[in-house]
Parts: sequence; structure tokens; C-alpha cells
Amino acid sequence: MNGLAAFRSALRALAANKLRSMLTMLGIIIGVAAVITMIAVGSGATRRVQEQMKGLGSNIMLVLPGGVTAGGVRLGAQTGQGLTEEDALSIAREVPEVQVAAPSLRTGAQVVAGNTNWSTSIFGTTNDYLEARDWPLVAGRGFEAADLQGSAKVAIIGQTVAQQLFGDADPIDQVIRVKKVPVTVIGLLEKKGQNSMGQDQDDVVVVPISTYRNRIQGGSPGKLKRVGSISVKVREGEDMKRVEESIKELLRQRFKVQPGADDPFSIRNLTEILQAQEASSRVMTLLLAAVAGISLVIGGIGIMNIMLVSVTERTREIGLRMAVGARGRDILAQFLIEAVTLSLIGGAIGVLLGAIATWAVGHFAGWQVSMSIGSILLAAGFSAFVGVFFGFYPAHRASKLLPIQALRYE
Repeated sequence: MNGLAAFRSALRALAANKLRSMLTMLGIIIGVAAVITMIAVGSGATRRVQEQMKGLGSNIMLVLPGGVTAGGVRLGAQTGQGLTEEDALSIAREVPEVQVAAPSLRTGAQVVAGNTNWSTSIFGTTNDYLEARDWPLVAGRGFEAADLQGSAKVAIIGQTVAQQLFGDADPIDQVIRVKKVPVTVIGLLEKKGQNSMGQDQDDVVVVPISTYRNRIQGGSPGKLKRVGSISVKVREGEDMKRVEESIKELLRQRFKVQPGADDPFSIRNLTEILQAQEASSRVMTLLLAAVAGISLVIGGIGIMNIMLVSVTERTREIGLRMAVGARGRDILAQFLIEAVTLSLIGGAIGVLLGAIATWAVGHFAGWQVSMSIGSILLAAGFSAFVGVFFGFYPAHRASKLLPIQALRYE
């Protein structure tokens, strides 16, 4: 019997028991659909973390002022010594592995352009902040030395602010008011999207740190020039942990921290945090796929069970075929093809349902999903393997029947 004839015979045998064949395929259908959907959800989560890492910038650390302990009581950050612009300069100057260290101040404020207003975040910083965040401009220019030294009334805005205040118009050289201070827009930042906390990174207005301190913040700036945080970008290829220890040691010396005392600052390795999230997402993807794969195995057991029943029911047919010249390998091939056909048809339906389920999860739940050809081929290939693996024993058992015993079977 050639392959085409065996395939036709398998289809006829399956069509003779349509309901039983459909119920047998159900396990494969659910398994394949679950594998495709779970991998798509897990891959989407991993891709989202990767996009967040790209949006954050590479090799980033954030130095924040920390509280101090007095009389056994942990006090807030405002009670500590605080960070200053000089600390940022020292980090950039004295730690050779650091590419840039950008001091920054932040507040929320309403900005006004003509008759339009928008509540946003105001950052006072330097060009080093944009370099640390790998955040290029799509239009205009960055801050010049004269802007930073002279507290110039200039600003760089994010895409969200530009859209809210100016729509599709060119925002460059437009004047906006930040806390009643008129500033000229000199640059437009590239779109970043949301961060890991779901915050819109493009909803921002960046001004020179001197402008923020002297014109927007108000009050006496003080001699120390305190800052809210320092963004540190480490050079490519350097050991982040070792650089973190170097920065910590430098700041402890600057703050004159006694041995055993708490640090009046904290350092957050943001890149390391997101890398851990990415690794967790990948592990979760594998776990989801493994759980979904169990249903494929259960479907395979169903195929083995139904094929064993089929062999028992068709024992006289097998004996008759052997009596007229069919060889054991012909019987083996026929039942194996039946098992594989069940798996492949179930796999094809499962792929379709998996694609629909993936679309539904992305559309209705709002999750980021990523269905790839690789996951489809993996699920379809595994379903074919299940058919061969679980169909072999019943097929082998059928091929070993003796014609005389098979013909006598009632």
C-alpha cells in the first residue's frame, strides 16, 4: 500500500467514527491553542520589558538622597545632607568608568501656550541627562553652555507636551509659560513611550537646571545647589556592581560617613532591575508553555487510548487484510497514519484557535502579545510528534497480530 492509499484509508476509518475522532482531537486542539497563546503572552511581556530597557537607556544608575538614623529613628530624605551638583561633578570626574553623571530637579506644574494649558513634569537638568537616557532630539537643539550658565529661558519638550499644546504644529521657537515664566521651546525629544511603572515618559518639559533653580523653583537657591537625583551612565563593558561600589565609596567620603553608619543616599541599578524583570518574563513564558504542553500530552494519551480501542474493534479486519497478503509494516503504517492524521488535523484547528485567542487577549485585555512563526511551527511539530509517539504502540500491536487468531476474534 502506497502512502496516498494509506492516507485515504486512514481518513475513511476516522470518518466512520466522526464524533469519536473529534473528541480525540479535542485534547490536541486545546493543547496547541494553549501553547501558541501562552507563548504569545509571555513573549509580549518580554518584549515590553525590552522596550522599557531601551526607553530607559543602557547601563543606568540612579543616585537618590536617603534618610538618616537619629536616636534609633529612621528619618526622611529631607532630613539628610542631600545631594548637590558638586556630587555629580565628582562622580563624573573621579570614577573613570562613568560616562556622564547628570544632576536633576523635578516638579509638577501647569504649562500654558496661548489659550491651551497642560499639567506636566518639569525637569531641571543638563544635556548629560539626555545622554544618560539615550534620548536624542528629533528637532531643534540641546542646551548650550550659555543657557546653563545664564539661566536662559529655554526648554526642550517631550512628544506628549508638544501634541497637547501645539497639535500638529511645529513647536520649535514657540513660547510657553512654566509657572508664569515664559520660556522658548528650542528642542523636541524623540518619543519614548511608557516606563515600567506605566508613566508617560514623553509628558515632560526639560529646562536648564540653573533656570529651574533660579526662575521656576523660586526662593533662595543656597550655596550647595542641592539636587533631587543624579542619573549616572556607565561606559559599555564595565562591571556595574564594581562601579556602584566605587560611587558608594566616593559619596561616603564626601558625606564623611562613619564606619558602620547608614548611607545618607541610595543607589538604584535600574538596568539590573529591568534585566531581572526580563529574565522573570522569559521563565514565565517557559512555564506557561510547559503547562500548556501538558494538555498536548494528555491529548496524546487520548489518541493512544482511542487507537487501542480501534485496533480491538478492527481485529477481524486486520486478520482479513493479512490473509490476503498485507504485511505487518502495512498494518503498522495504516494505524500510525491514522494517529498522525488525528494529530495534524487537531494541530491545524488548534493553530487557528490559538491565533484567534491571541488576538482576543491583545484586543480585549489590552495586553501586549507577540505571536511568531516559530511558536506555530513548534506547536504543530510537537502535535505531529505526539501523534507518532502515542500512536506507535497501538500500531505496533496491530502489526503483530497473527492472521488466524485475528480471524477467530469475536
